Amino acid sequence: MRHFLTLKDFTKEEILEIIELGLEIKKDLKSGTHKQQLKSKTLAMIFEKSSTRTRVSFETGMFQLGGHALFLSNRDIHLGRGEPIKDTARVISSMCDMVMIRTFEHSMIEEFASFSKVPVINGLTDSYHPVQLLADYMTMVEYGIAEGAKVAYVGDGNNMTHSWLMLASKMGFDLRIATPKGYEVDSKVLEDALKLAKESGANITVSNDPKEAIRGATIVTTDTWASMGQEDEKEQRVKAFEGYIVDDLKMCLAKKGAKFLHCLPAYRGQEVSESVLEGHADIVFTEAENRLHAQKGLMVWLDQQREK
Repeated sequence: MRHFLTLKDFTKEEILEIIELGLEIKKDLKSGTHKQQLKSKTLAMIFEKSSTRTRVSFETGMFQLGGHALFLSNRDIHLGRGEPIKDTARVISSMCDMVMIRTFEHSMIEEFASFSKVPVINGLTDSYHPVQLLADYMTMVEYGIAEGAKVAYVGDGNNMTHSWLMLASKMGFDLRIATPKGYEVDSKVLEDALKLAKESGANITVSNDPKEAIRGATIVTTDTWASMGQEDEKEQRVKAFEGYIVDDLKMCLAKKGAKFLHCLPAYRGQEVSESVLEGHADIVFTEAENRLHAQKGLMVWLDQQREK
């Protein structure tokens, strides 16, 4: 049995297997020949953080695969209201076939997984957002921009940045990260990524210069400056991130034909300009849709591993 808590736990070959399975499932859905590969299976979805894309994609995905998804907010269950995480994990995993958790502390999902009898999927923690990176890489493959990619990430050193580090270090592509001073990536995550990069051939650089990061990039990506739980810091962050907006002037520094990615929601006029987002709306919203297909590939893959 395998859990999906961070891309660090997966090989390049396994990540590609999941992506290919997701692409195959997407093709079948579009052609009207999709199979109910998780018929009568149940996914428990635990949300301590709210979401648009995560809930819709997992719930719709499970339905399309023939299964059923249960939405469980922290107001609906005893988790966080006195019952130990290990007890909740034992109970839910004895009744459901898979669990997806979207929460704050990464340690919470690690503890849950250690007591779970079924696969646990990280739908987002403050440290990592691996399902988003599956969708991003699937999109890169679909658009033919995965091979030889030079990715520039401009913005906060957050869970998205950490997940890009893990993906690059596993897949072996170039990643340049630019964050404001005081908002750098976690040093331990960076250390882990640099060690893995020696094996994969990835070239990873970090700086405080967004223009230098974007120069010559084939893919430019960013994220909101204030994530959930950081609303009180919004005004402070807007000042700190001045000059980090991905606009037309910065995109001109990228390689001709470079693509822009964003995990959404996007705050136009802050981390990205209206013209850049709308100019790349085809790939950005394909990226959003691919949350559905990549996660279906992931759930089927995890179920197959459990059956082995």
